[in-house]
Amino acid sequence: MATHSSIEWTESTWNPVTGCSKVSPGCKNCYAERMALRLKAMRQPNYSRGFDVALHEHALALPLGWKRPQMIFVNSMSDLFHEKVPVEFILRVFDVMRQASWHKFQVLTKRSGRLKELEGLLRWTPNIWMGVSVETKDFYGRIRDLARTGARVKFLSCEPLLGPLPRLPLRGLDWVIVGGESGPKARPMKPEWARDIRDQCLASGVPFFFKQWGGTNKKKAGRILEGRTWDQLPAPSP
Repeated sequence: MATHSSIEWTESTWNPVTGCSKVSPGCKNCYAERMALRLKAMRQPNYSRGFDVALHEHALALPLGWKRPQMIFVNSMSDLFHEKVPVEFILRVFDVMRQASWHKFQVLTKRSGRLKELEGLLRWTPNIWMGVSVETKDFYGRIRDLARTGARVKFLSCEPLLGPLPRLPLRGLDWVIVGGESGPKARPMKPEWARDIRDQCLASGVPFFFKQWGGTNKKKAGRILEGRTWDQLPAPSP
């Protein structure tokens, strides 16, 4: 349930929850769904239910046994704030993240409404980073919900970027990730969309990370934006 990750902005993944459901256009060609169905076909026991939401009690304590400090993407195969994940289980995930204080945990959601609803129950520590996905300007409300949380590090994932994001509300954000969609049915990302977000981040002093151009062959498309890679990370927490 935990693996070294090829995702450029993290080091490992931890999946105490797997499975999800579509909530917005960015979900249309979900990579996690494709992978989950492939793993089910391979009879991987954690994916016996395919992409239906499943809780994995046995995976909860795993980060406590990883002694080397690392960046850990939480639920790369799900959304911790999915409506089918019980509040009690979410709080147990947060408890493990607080205990494993030598790691940095990156939690990412499209369900910012539930994140906002549960804010009064969540206990934040500096090693728990909270992010929201925003694929088009129709979802700026997710950024406003994120701003209301007590997370010490707040970040934005614009992936898959499906349109321009003018006048992003960057105040209070610590990091922005941009990436194009990849896979067999990838929708194209226009270069000017990525450049504009990069320029907004530079003007606001927000670290910018360009993950990929994406497409049907993401390795060939690469990660170069105007002659260089952009691998900026949030400033260390005090």
